[in-house]
Amino acid sequence: MSIVEEAPNYLQVFSDGSVKRFAPEVAPTSEESSGGYKSKDVIIDPSKAITGRIFLPDIPGPCTSSLPVLVYFHGGGFCIGSTTWLGYHHFLGDFSVVSHSIVLSVDYRLAPEHRLPIAYDDCYSSLEWLCSQVSNEPWLKQADISRVFLSGDSAGGNIVHQVAIKAMRKETLRVKVKGLLLIHTFFGSEERTEKERADGATGYVAMNDMFWKLSIPDGSNRDYFGCNFEKQEVSEAEWREFPAVTVYVAGLDFLKERGVMYAKFLQRKEVKRVKLVETENKSHVFHVFHPKSEATCSLQRQMSEFMKNN
Repeated sequence: MSIVEEAPNYLQVFSDGSVKRFAPEVAPTSEESSGGYKSKDVIIDPSKAITGRIFLPDIPGPCTSSLPVLVYFHGGGFCIGSTTWLGYHHFLGDFSVVSHSIVLSVDYRLAPEHRLPIAYDDCYSSLEWLCSQVSNEPWLKQADISRVFLSGDSAGGNIVHQVAIKAMRKETLRVKVKGLLLIHTFFGSEERTEKERADGATGYVAMNDMFWKLSIPDGSNRDYFGCNFEKQEVSEAEWREFPAVTVYVAGLDFLKERGVMYAKFLQRKEVKRVKLVETENKSHVFHVFHPKSEATCSLQRQMSEFMKNN
């Protein structure tokens, strides 16, 4: 049995189809307040092994005020990643404090065992779970489901786009998605960009191609609608109803170009509010690798401000 695909220190795919993942340091939950918030894991759909992690900030005084909800989808090329990773835990727990919001971090099923669009469907189901549990789950009793925001990094940012479209089309969904916050988002296409054709890009392109190969449906290419956002069938009327969007990019990130392209695409589609924010001299998902850094704190403040204004 041989290794046919590999992301060193994270993922190995073998010739028999089996997959081995190497998890970095993980964080336990604590239902006792620590660092200004508490956390616990929940089951979103036991039949599909979809779970979530809720972060609830400490709010002084009586628990009477309602809180916005941030639903977060982790990155990892659709193939790795988890709500339990230490970086995500600290970033989202601290964000719940900064923003005075409830955070639901979602663990969706991973490719290649579960290829797209499964991740999109799993993450959308978290919104349905939110609707069904807001009256039953004690940690959601302050949740204002008329003020829900979707966020995610890398592949999770890609998922945000797809879940937003699905939520917009589902008239019976009681959740109101007020805004999207896409961080260092992962998109692609068959046509290479200028940066992807440049000298020195071979390794980055090969790694991105591997994750796309493992995640898109068999027989599809990088013009699959989930990879190439320009191939998605969305009407002009739907674009006009699209939520407010902020696209966060990092100056040293190889995916920065794709993020800029996405923001410009939304602007051409006349989405009402689209903002592009760059963190200079930082790399891909720096907030996960350095959740306590000043750059991460700045990102959290920017995201919190977006939520307050939408």
